[in-house]
Amino acid sequence: MYRDLFNTELSLKDVGKHVSLVGWVAKKRNLGQLLFIDLRDRSGIIQVLVKDNVKCCEIRNEYVINVKGVVSKKETPNPKLKTGEIEIIADEVNLINSAINPPLIIDNNTDALEETRLKYRYLDLRRPIMQHYLDIRHKIKMAVHEYLNQYHFIEIETPMLCASSPEGAKEYLVPSRIHKGNFYALPQSPQMFKQMLMVGGLERYYQIARCFRDEDLRADRQPDFTQIDIETSFLSQDELLKLMEGLLYKIFKDTIGVEISLPLRQIKYSDAIKNYGSDKPDTRFDMKLFDVDDILQKLNIPFYQGNLSIRAIKVENIAAETSRKVIDSLNLEAKKFNLDFVNVLKYENNEFHGSLAKYLDEESISNLINRANLNNGDILIISHGSYNRVCSFLGSLRNNYAKQLKLIKPNTYDLLWIVDFPMFEKNVEDNKIVATHHPFTRPKDECLDQLKTNPLEVLSYAYDIVINGYEAGGGTLRIYDQNIQKQIFEILGLSDEQIQEKFGYFIEALKYGTPPHGGIAFGLDRLAMILGGTDNIRDVIAFPKNLNAVDPVSGAPNKVDNDQLEELGISLKN
Repeated sequence: MYRDLFNTELSLKDVGKHVSLVGWVAKKRNLGQLLFIDLRDRSGIIQVLVKDNVKCCEIRNEYVINVKGVVSKKETPNPKLKTGEIEIIADEVNLINSAINPPLIIDNNTDALEETRLKYRYLDLRRPIMQHYLDIRHKIKMAVHEYLNQYHFIEIETPMLCASSPEGAKEYLVPSRIHKGNFYALPQSPQMFKQMLMVGGLERYYQIARCFRDEDLRADRQPDFTQIDIETSFLSQDELLKLMEGLLYKIFKDTIGVEISLPLRQIKYSDAIKNYGSDKPDTRFDMKLFDVDDILQKLNIPFYQGNLSIRAIKVENIAAETSRKVIDSLNLEAKKFNLDFVNVLKYENNEFHGSLAKYLDEESISNLINRANLNNGDILIISHGSYNRVCSFLGSLRNNYAKQLKLIKPNTYDLLWIVDFPMFEKNVEDNKIVATHHPFTRPKDECLDQLKTNPLEVLSYAYDIVINGYEAGGGTLRIYDQNIQKQIFEILGLSDEQIQEKFGYFIEALKYGTPPHGGIAFGLDRLAMILGGTDNIRDVIAFPKNLNAVDPVSGAPNKVDNDQLEELGISLKN
């Protein structure tokens, strides 16, 4: 036997017991006649005391060793360690395997750049914080299995090699060796398969599903990711959301010991955009957006004329720090949202200061003070342009100021549903109507009459779960009426041939008695990121890709030899 038990399973009740432990040397301190070793296994660290009369192998950091000895009470406890009240008095220390000097410090506070950490991920994973993140991820999955199993869900795997279908993002294609010139696609989600499972009468399905999207990366996105995929039949939206709130309650309780308050709030999509400038608002702090066009357009200010939306946010107690340099940076940020510029009004000594102040009269001054509830030292940031761009820009500023001014209380969790999403939206590039979610999203019953007359006003049975300003999941009720499905395809401008080519097998399945159904998918990676307390999704994935979509450990994607390409019937262009 290598070990009797894990390090942190030992406590004061085990004093006097002879044990055998294994692990890595996290640190050593040689005091001449005494050698102290911090022995690390997956559970944590325990201190080992080796006296000079004990036969001991060579000890270096990251050597794998076996320690045999007696559990003893420490004279001076270490409150930072779970095993801080005890130590092992060694009578034998044996080398299991040696190690070369690692290229990074294996500790929570490492000095390594992320690229080094990713290249030597197998060493990075020895760090306790990294094992904590993966443990959180594991606990989420266990909570999902336990909860859904008791509510009659059945876990079913769907294909990884499937037909290409338009779902919004670019797909990863897999060439077929047998059918040269044809390709499989890796699934962006199990969307059509899980709906066909409902047609198949399974009623309640779930899967911890691997999904793939060929998108540009960012801190909370990976090309291959995992979602908790769920589909149900014969449930209303309210029933489904209530069931999922119970799942979220269990996930939070089982993973980090937090009991969330139920039922969760629901905010309409239009209200989220209006008040927070985002469909994934962080409401742990205030700072809402508000309209000022009715106040400012009366003043004949040249740049505020025309059919514009003029909106503002108030930021408290930063007038003194808001220099010309800060205002210039706000204008640069506005240009990223295709807006011309912003105006900043500082309110100091009961007066407005800024380039806009000269246009204000007594009435507008009074109205601005009252609407924003201004106090001395506050500023107003005013933006104008198209409604959506102005809201998005001010929503982004709102989040930036929350971080900068530390407005968010640490270790707090804000969960809410965003509901009543628009069914359609205009594609900015070609001005065509597209589905906001996907073409199988069910329009709200009270909006069916508007499908032909005013489709952009139609709302849908769609919902997102937002946690601390992150979209942690989302779903929809699905269309099960073939006539409504046909209307949706017509609005999207799809011909019968296009429908057959893109969705033929799925449309055929819907003809055979489809039940009312709907589902949701939670992002497992994002949930683990939020509950683990990190803002980098790569921290919670064992072997992630970097921002260039490269796996630094294996070097993927890599080139393959010509024989492999020839076998697949593929030739590469220069």
